[in-house]
Amino acid sequence: MVFMLKLFYAPGACSLSPHIALRESGLPFELVRVDFMRGKALAGGGTLADVNPKNYVPALRIDDGSLLTEGVAIVQYIADLSPASNLAPPLGTFERVRMWELLNFIATELHKGMGPLYTKTIGDEYKQSVRDKLATRFAHLVDVLGDRPFLTGEAFTIADGYALYAIRAAQRLGLAIPPALLAYQLRVEARPSVRAALEAEGLRPAATAAPSAA
Repeated sequence: MVFMLKLFYAPGACSLSPHIALRESGLPFELVRVDFMRGKALAGGGTLADVNPKNYVPALRIDDGSLLTEGVAIVQYIADLSPASNLAPPLGTFERVRMWELLNFIATELHKGMGPLYTKTIGDEYKQSVRDKLATRFAHLVDVLGDRPFLTGEAFTIADGYALYAIRAAQRLGLAIPPALLAYQLRVEARPSVRAALEAEGLRPAATAAPSAA
C-alpha cells in the first residue's frame, strides 16, 4: 500500500529530522508549513492546534486520517514503511534496540537538554551548568561515532537525521561543537536528500553557514 504522508513542519525545527527521513525513504509526501511567527498558522488556513492538540511539530498525517506525533516515533514509522531504504535495522534485532537507545539519547540528552537555554528567566550560572552538561553529551556522541562515517556504521540512518538537527540547534545557541562532529555534519549535509530538505526549509548547509568550532 502506498501512503501519501503529510508532514507539518516549521523551518529549522526538530521536524527537520522526519523531513530528512521522508526524503531518504522515497515515499510520497506533502509538506505543510507552520508559521510560528503568526500564531502557528498553517499554509492554507487554520492553526497547528487544529491539527495537533499538543500544538507543536512534528506531526504526521496518514491517509486514513490518523495523526502521529513525537519525532522519534515518526522517523521509526517512516523507516518501517520503507525497509528498502535501510533507514533503521530490522525490528526484532539487537541493532534495532541500539537504534532506540541512540534516538532516545538524542531526544532527551541533546534535544530536550538544550531547552533551558531558550528560557530567558533562568540565571547565567544555571545556563552555564547546562552548557557544561551538553558538552559531555556531545562528547559522548563523538565516542559513538568513532571513526565511522555515520552513527551506526557505514549506512545513513534516522539517527543521523536527528543528530544533525541537534548539532544545528546547538550551533544556533552558540555552543561549541567538537571538530569530529563538524566533519560528520558536512558528510550528512552532503547527501542529496539532506540538501533538498535544507533547501526546502530555506536553511543553509554548514559549508556556507560557518558553524562554530570547539
